[in-house]
Order: sequence, then C-alpha cells, then structure tokens
Amino acid sequence: MARFSLLWSHRDFRWLFLSQTISTTGDRIVLVALALLVTERTGSTTDLGLVLGAYTLAHVSFVLLGGVWADRLPRHRIMFSTDLIRGGLHALLAVLILTDVVTIWHLIAIEALFGMAEAFFRPAFSGLVPQTVPEELIQEANALNNLTQTIAEFAGPAIATALVLTVGTGAAFGVDAATFFVSAALLTLVRPRERGKPAPRAPWRRELREGFEEVRSRTWVWVTISVFSFQLLGAFAPYVVLGPTVAEQQYGDAALYGWLAASVGFGTALGSLLALRWRPRRPLVAGILLVLPFCLLLTAFAIGIPLAVALPIGALTGIGVALFGVWWQTALAQRIPPHALSRVTSYDWLGSLALLPIGYVLVGVLAEHVGATEVMAVGGVLAASVLLLGLLPRESRELGSGGSGDVPPTAPGAPAAAGAAGVTPRADA
Repeated sequence: MARFSLLWSHRDFRWLFLSQTISTTGDRIVLVALALLVTERTGSTTDLGLVLGAYTLAHVSFVLLGGVWADRLPRHRIMFSTDLIRGGLHALLAVLILTDVVTIWHLIAIEALFGMAEAFFRPAFSGLVPQTVPEELIQEANALNNLTQTIAEFAGPAIATALVLTVGTGAAFGVDAATFFVSAALLTLVRPRERGKPAPRAPWRRELREGFEEVRSRTWVWVTISVFSFQLLGAFAPYVVLGPTVAEQQYGDAALYGWLAASVGFGTALGSLLALRWRPRRPLVAGILLVLPFCLLLTAFAIGIPLAVALPIGALTGIGVALFGVWWQTALAQRIPPHALSRVTSYDWLGSLALLPIGYVLVGVLAEHVGATEVMAVGGVLAASVLLLGLLPRESRELGSGGSGDVPPTAPGAPAAAGAAGVTPRADA
C-alpha cells in the first residue's frame, strides 16, 4: 500500500494511469463485442479471422515506424492523437451498427486503421511511463500498469456481454469510443519529465537502423526477444487455439479451459502486486525461470493431470509471467537510452506479433493431422527448451537489478544508475 501511495503522489503518473485504465477496459470490451458482432452478422469464423488478421497485419506493418515517431515527438501527444483516431474509428463503427448498414468490409477497414493507430500508441506508451515517475519507481509503475491490464482482462468481457445483451453491439463500440475520448482528455494533463538528451533528427530509415543497432548490440536484448518469439509460437498459440479442444478431450468439458485461463489470470494479478516490491538480484534469470512452468503446464494439461492440480499450477505460472513482464519492461527503461526506448520497444512488439498469426494457423493445421493433445504437449516442451537458450548469453545471466549507466537520472533525488555487473550498458525491449 505504501508503494501505491508513493506512486499515486506523482501527478503525471496518476493521470497516465487513469487514462490507460479507462481505455484498456474499453479495448477488452471490444474484443468480445467484435466476436459477437461477426457471429451475429455472418456466423463465419473465417470472417472473424479476416477482421482480426487485418488488425494484426496493420499493427505489425507499422509498429517499427511507430517506434521511430515515438522517439521523435513528445510521446504523450502521440498517445493523445492515437486515442482520438481510435475513438473516432469505433464511434463510426457504432454508428454503422446502429443504422444497420455495417458490412464485413467496414469491419476489416476500420480494424486495419485501428491496428495502424495502435502501432504508434504502444511504443509511445512504453517510452512515456518512465517519464512520469522518478527512476527508482519505474518498476512499481510498470507493475501497477500490468495489474490494471489484468483486471481489465476480467472486467472487459463481463461488461461487453452485459452491454451486448442489454443495449446491443453498437452501444458496446460506442462505450469503447467514449473511453478513448476520456483517455485523450486525461492525457492533456500529463507533463512528462525529460530523460536523457534528445537525439538529433535524422531520416526515418536511419533512425530505424539506429533502433535496430540498439537491439543488435545488446546480446541480452535480441536473444530474449528471439526466444520469447518462439515461446509464443510453441506455447501461447497452442494455449489459445487448442485449449478448449484439449479440455474436451482430456476432461470431458471444453468449458474447463476457461477455469484454467482464469487461474492463470488470477496469478498474473498476484504477480503484478508482487512486482511492486520484489527486486531480484538477477531479474532476467529469475524471470525466464519463472516463465518455464507456463510452458510445462501445457504439457501437463495435455496429458490430463487432475484439474485440482492444474488450477493451482496455473495460478503460479501466471505469477511468473507477470513478474517477467514487469522486470523486462523495467530493464529496458533503465538500460536503453531514453531517446531510443520506443524504437527498441517497437522491435520487441514486432518479435511478439510477427510469428503469432503464423502460430495460430500452424497449430490448427498440425492439430488436425497429429492431434490437439499431442501438439500442445510437444509445444510446451519445445517452448521450455527454447526459453532456456535465453540464459546462454553471459550478459543475460549477469544482468543485475538497477540501471546500467545508459540512462542518467534527471529526477530530483534519483539515485545514480548502477551498472549491471559485468554487463555492457544495453537495452532490453
């Protein structure tokens, strides 16, 4: 509670936190409302795949450019602009639904533009958080933001279902649009502090290459991004695509997958709370080791371990996933030069998103030919094996808590950045 009070005393973080709490909840409303809308209009899973694919493709295609602009311009202004754009797009969609003229092509076009705006928003947000708190509170700020996202994962679908059942799908998109406009209004109150020296302006292609060099020159960064890209392919894709099928085959009820997902989500919330205080000496080592159980949980679930055992393990894996996320975001913020932080983050987003759509398709095809339980079981083991490769670089193993010296603290009273033991000052996205 004391750490929360300390964070809350910082005005700029308070406004940023409130704005993102509101808009994130709106985003989770849309995920459910979109699926219900397509089901209601066409009943085609292919149509839903096209809509989600359009969003993902646009996001992946523009996220690197979004990172360049987020390092060029004031990040809170980019977020303000993208909030207005996303709010306007979903307000338009709400009107199309309410006037009963919406088509699948409207949805594809609007969600593609939405994904494009999101590609500029995400890197800007990652770079802005450290500018709203002193250096010594960056981890706590990341932890509290992660906690909000986890809560929204639970609250959003419930709100969406209630809205759709009572006032209709159009109203759900209208509510989401309103959350973006409220978020934009709150962002006008944010006055972020300066961190480090601004980089000289260069052609965007050169700036993009400079961002890549920030990643490439830090072994612990590019190796971690790479192994987690394959972890998403081998573990997260089977978890999402095959979870209900495996639950039906092994436990006789597809709905039990929902209980497993809920236990993981509950653990994620606990992990975010734990991250408010826990600072391990070797955060990257601890984080990777704590994510391993999620991969192995898939194998255990696929072979049908008792649900009474699977659910507590699910909660523990959620704790590990949340802790890694907070420690990773904090490591990036502490070690990447502030003028390049959004670009490095955009490469991390690209690594996370680029292989995931392929994974969704590949997992489905393999499951049809080999079997869902077999694909999930093997995928979990392979993902765990690949994750362990993330501990091979000496930099990754020796990365310590605290800053690396890349980022000179500018907040009054901020402690001097301590170099990671034996680690060249480098970034992590």
